[in-house]
Amino acid sequence: MAEAACLPQPAKGISGWLRAAGLALTIALAGCGAVVPRTRPAPPPPREQAPPPQTGRLPTEARDRVAVLVPLTGPNAGVGASIANAANMALIDSGGQGVRITTYDTGPGAAAAARKALAEGNALILGPLLAEDVRQVAPIASAAHVPVISFSNDVDVAGDGVFLMGFTPAQSIDRVVDYAHSRGIERFAALIPNGLYGRRASSALLAAAQDAGANVVAMQSYDRSAASLSAAVKRLGDPKSYDALLIADSGRIALIAAPLVRKSGSSARLLGTELWNTDTPLAKVMSGSWFAAVSDQLYNQFAAKYRSRFGKSPYRLASLGYDAVLLAVRIAQDWKPGDVFPERRLLDKGGFAGVDGAFRFGKDGVAQRMLEVKQIGQGGVAIISPAPQGFGEK
Repeated sequence: MAEAACLPQPAKGISGWLRAAGLALTIALAGCGAVVPRTRPAPPPPREQAPPPQTGRLPTEARDRVAVLVPLTGPNAGVGASIANAANMALIDSGGQGVRITTYDTGPGAAAAARKALAEGNALILGPLLAEDVRQVAPIASAAHVPVISFSNDVDVAGDGVFLMGFTPAQSIDRVVDYAHSRGIERFAALIPNGLYGRRASSALLAAAQDAGANVVAMQSYDRSAASLSAAVKRLGDPKSYDALLIADSGRIALIAAPLVRKSGSSARLLGTELWNTDTPLAKVMSGSWFAAVSDQLYNQFAAKYRSRFGKSPYRLASLGYDAVLLAVRIAQDWKPGDVFPERRLLDKGGFAGVDGAFRFGKDGVAQRMLEVKQIGQGGVAIISPAPQGFGEK
């Protein structure tokens, strides 16, 4: 198991830390104050790969023990190592010397990783990444009264002590539809991929349109091939019958779909989901399109610091590991080592803040996020509707 702990550091003001760390973070818990960051000399750049697992029980010490369960082997090892590295960065940046982080590899088996983490005294689990792994870990953690903060976005695994940090399509679709309706758009259509994500996106669009008082006039599914996309666009019918078209898929798929939509004679505003935020810059054929996602302002600073430390860019989901550790460090101020984790604190209505902006967990265990609306233009992406600053705003 890979471990990370932060040595005591001399206290330093926020502005001094920003200069030293190069990452402009406000790690505040609404209504509960802020974590004061600390500095340390910059370590030499380690390798991207997370340290290999060790064996043996952790020594007894007066620190809260937090397990990070991610794949360090197998097809998702790159994502897992990126999340683990970001989690360790957060512990150093926040000065969380009262917390010990230990990383466990879910590649050989998530259930075995969870049992090992619990046997070694961890009272909070961050991860795992995949929904199928959460299903294995959840009953094991529940029996030990240990909450799980997963990096998955599958809302079906949330609840009963499982909380989700992942970005969900429902929130981004609700935000962009609400914005589009505020700009006079009344008739929506959609291209929806087959599969679980597509089913959730279609349900989210119908709910968002109903809440906004708008109409969904057409919705067609496809199987992520050019031929299937072309047939789905034709099945949408009269291109003048809808004012906006949601392409509920990645930017890569949107780049294929957009020319087909324009060729059909449609001038509708193209809309996207949070998946567009993880893709490389989109081509000018997408110019004028809108999508909603978390802010990249702090993430860009985090990514620059990550590159400086590890020699390569992080996966976009690495920010989830960073923010989960910030949350744990904040709550650890009121969490006595050896006690059970105060799970009720995860439901603080004021929420938390991190690299991906403000968030809080609903009673269903799903992270609610403050999203901004972005427009793709000739020169890149511009923010056209900033994210609300707190949960008192729409």
